[in-house]
Amino acid sequence: MTQSTSTGAPALTLRPYEPSDEAALTRMWHETRVHAYPYLPTEQAYTAEDIASYFREAIAPKCDLWLAESDAKIAGFLALEGSYLDLFYVHPSAQRAGVGEALLAKAKQLSPQGIELHTHQQNVSACVFYEKHGFRAARFGSSGPPESSPDVEYHWRATGNST
Repeated sequence: MTQSTSTGAPALTLRPYEPSDEAALTRMWHETRVHAYPYLPTEQAYTAEDIASYFREAIAPKCDLWLAESDAKIAGFLALEGSYLDLFYVHPSAQRAGVGEALLAKAKQLSPQGIELHTHQQNVSACVFYEKHGFRAARFGSSGPPESSPDVEYHWRATGNST
C-alpha cells in the first residue's frame, strides 16, 4: 500500500515486516521510546541492544508486524497479537504526517472486530490520538514492574461499542 500526501511529502508505504528489517526497526523503536517516555527512567535506561533482543525474543515470534516507510526509512510500525495492539510507534520526525493514521487503519483492517491496547496515562499525545480514532478508555490501572506507571487500557470496536 502506497499513499501520497497532498503536501508533496514523500509517499508512505505500508508493508509486512521482514527479518532483514530488524536492525533498522529496532533502532527506530529505541529512538522513539527515548523520546516518548522521558518520565520513565526504566525506558531511558534500555540500550538499543536491549530493545533489539526483546524484539527478537518476545515480539517478532508472536506478532503480526507491519512497517510504514517514507523516503526508504522506517517511519513507524505496529505489532498486533490477535486483537491486541502490543506495539505502535511512529518516529518523532514522522509524527503528525499521517503515518500513525495509516498504521492504525492497517491494524483495524487486520482486526476488524476490535482492538485492545495499553498506553501510559502520561503519554497524553497517544491518548489523544487513540481517542480521536474511536478508541475508548475501558480501564485505568498500572503497568507491571519495572515501570509500575499509571496506564490506560483502550478498546476500539467496529460497531463503536467500547466493551
